[in-house]
Amino acid sequence: MEELAVERLLHYVWNYRLFLLQPMRTTQGAEVEVLDPGLINRDAGPDFFNAKIKIGGVLWVGNVELHRRASDWFRHGHERDPAYAGVILHVVEVEDALIPRPDGELIPQLILKVPPHVEANYRSLAHPADLSRPACAEAVVGLPRLKVHGWLSTLVYERLEQKVEAIRGRLEAVGQDWERAFFITLARNFGFGVNSDAFEQWARTIPTTVLNKHRDDRRQIEALFFGRAGLLTTSAGEDAAPDDYARDLLREYRYLAYKYSLDGPGAADGGGQGRTGYSPPVCRMLRMRPGNFPHLRLAQLADLYCRKPFLFSELMEAKTPDEACRLLQAEADGYWRTHLHFGMTTKEAARPMSVASLRLLVINTVVPFLYAYGLHRGNAALPERAMGFLESLPPEDNRIVRSWHGLGVGCEHAADSQALIELSKEYCDRRKCLFCAFGYEFMRRK
Repeated sequence: MEELAVERLLHYVWNYRLFLLQPMRTTQGAEVEVLDPGLINRDAGPDFFNAKIKIGGVLWVGNVELHRRASDWFRHGHERDPAYAGVILHVVEVEDALIPRPDGELIPQLILKVPPHVEANYRSLAHPADLSRPACAEAVVGLPRLKVHGWLSTLVYERLEQKVEAIRGRLEAVGQDWERAFFITLARNFGFGVNSDAFEQWARTIPTTVLNKHRDDRRQIEALFFGRAGLLTTSAGEDAAPDDYARDLLREYRYLAYKYSLDGPGAADGGGQGRTGYSPPVCRMLRMRPGNFPHLRLAQLADLYCRKPFLFSELMEAKTPDEACRLLQAEADGYWRTHLHFGMTTKEAARPMSVASLRLLVINTVVPFLYAYGLHRGNAALPERAMGFLESLPPEDNRIVRSWHGLGVGCEHAADSQALIELSKEYCDRRKCLFCAFGYEFMRRK
């Protein structure tokens, strides 16, 4: 096993006290009793703070450092760092050097071996035989619901905090303009995964002042939206516009681009990359259901912003998820009742947004904004309402949720499904099993 993996396992064994059941002694023969392994230090300095350890019957309180080899102390330059002067115990797998304190006294050293069953379990997690299900599946099946629920509760807050951090980043980028940050976040989630990045990039180019001035005219809003997205023409220019409606929107967009000095394709060739350097985001359409085509999603977003001038404030006042869904209900109307994108007709009339899509918008946009806005305003009722929304919405139906459900991990509401998505993306996919409660249950098995 590589050096880093062994040292990581030593940390794990020490932190969770997965020692072999036998007396421990320093390399000089003093008995060691670990009362408290200490707190993990994730910054510079010793690995564990404030450990409580009896060495030779004397209680020591201080820091603990772990290495695979004792000589790593010098290789890492700890002898020159005052932060390590308070180390009370050096835990190693191999003692190939003696470590003196600044006064010359030797730091006690404990040889710690990774128990064979822990190493074997770690190998199973790192190199699973069946990639179709979580590597820890055997340990998860049959776990008490209290343990499962406790870990899911932690994960849902982790995921929510990530979304809140993303909102804070957008707020900083737009000068703490909450409505603009909300528009960017909502637009991102209108991309529904496949086009999320492209839609966020696009939304950042829409000036709020222009949007607010023209939101009573749907034709102008569609011109602005599709123009900024580079969807009105092909690279051949205006004459290659797919149909009369696209040409009409293009003319309107060019007028708006000139009027507001937009740095975009309208001032140049009507599509593609403009002479001013703006390059529209690339939206994906392959292997996608027609209802998720970017043209229809942008038309729905245009409809929403034309009909709901106070959308952000109304959603912050919504008392139930159903009320939030009603506020977000959007429809691709007019031209879009018979078209999937410019020049492509359909016999089926465009349908309103599905209930499942609306609930996803509530989960990924409204809930984190309620939470973030409540923290900003010092209003504890809004974060509580955000969690209430998650706990009253049904769980999402996706591959991740179905895979965990097959292992007996119940999913009662959207808070649970969000937790499982966090678990899969941030722990399973990244092989961070040593940081996962389910991974711990697997690691300790004999």
